[in-house]
Amino acid sequence: MILYCATTNAGKLREFRKAAEIALWKVEVVPGLKDIAAPDETGLTFEANAILKAEYYGAHLSGYLFCDDSGLEVDALDGAPGVHSARYAGEAGDAANNALLLENLKGVADRAGRFVSVIALVKDGRLIETFRGTVEGQIAEAEAGGHGFGYDPLFHYPPFNCTFGEADLSRKAHVSHRAHALEAMFEYLMAHSISIAT
Repeated sequence: MILYCATTNAGKLREFRKAAEIALWKVEVVPGLKDIAAPDETGLTFEANAILKAEYYGAHLSGYLFCDDSGLEVDALDGAPGVHSARYAGEAGDAANNALLLENLKGVADRAGRFVSVIALVKDGRLIETFRGTVEGQIAEAEAGGHGFGYDPLFHYPPFNCTFGEADLSRKAHVSHRAHALEAMFEYLMAHSISIAT
């Protein structure tokens, strides 16, 4: 069964496909996505941005499509970087975002935080439902590991006793925020007997 997604983030796509594989689904990128101009993500919440993107890209495709909006919330920073996670340090990328996060947490004892993912599912551009997933952890004092992307090398996950950057995808695929949101979506599709033909 195929479900379409709209992302140009290779790391997210790997995680989508791994979680879908576990649930016996197949995730494909919207055909011609590179030729569709990206919408401005003006939402103030993960839900708002996920819905905005899903409705926008869903208008370019018949059938079911989902979009994810996700990020890192740090308690000591009042929930920042939050919805601005991907552009926390402007357009400079992951390394700059991680460096800024470490700078802003210098000398801070409370390093609790969580990854949040919200997935919006649409059909023919109309919202069907949203699904939220979270995973709790601690922000490490230095990057560790070459797996994953974004803030993964700084996100220490206590049950693994390592960062997500040190955990391989097969382990992360069962516990991540994105995995929880995707699992909820797949359960919804099954509960509502929604079958998407290949």
